[in-house]
Amino acid sequence: MHWQQTEIVFAKKPRGVHLVTREILANVSLTGLEAGFLQLFLQHTSASLTLNENVSGAVRRDFERYLRHVVPDETDYFEHRLEGPDDMPAHIKSSFLGASLLLPIRNGRLALGTWQGIYLCEHREAGGARTVLATVFGQRSAC
Repeated sequence: MHWQQTEIVFAKKPRGVHLVTREILANVSLTGLEAGFLQLFLQHTSASLTLNENVSGAVRRDFERYLRHVVPDETDYFEHRLEGPDDMPAHIKSSFLGASLLLPIRNGRLALGTWQGIYLCEHREAGGARTVLATVFGQRSAC
């Protein structure tokens, strides 16, 4: 059984939904793994990870518009506002979408669908750098 753990730090990104599949794959090695998993854990409570369509930028923009509609900033009934009007809405969006992904590895590659990509969703106007702990585990091929 093979295990590898890597910390990936994403530079500060603007609020929105960002395709980060290539950046993640550039920081982990799947070579030689016949079968296994890549587990990604985002170490923040005001951003999230999700998997979705990887080609059209409109999908990412629609995600952001929908999230702002469902959980708008400056909502009167939120008590938690320590870091501004987008603070509590960011925490709720993070819980909705989640902080981790478990993705299959097959024959040294992520076994994603043709149109699937990994998104880092930044829910704050000034969120800062984001850290993902990437853990690769699986069975090496016999060759």
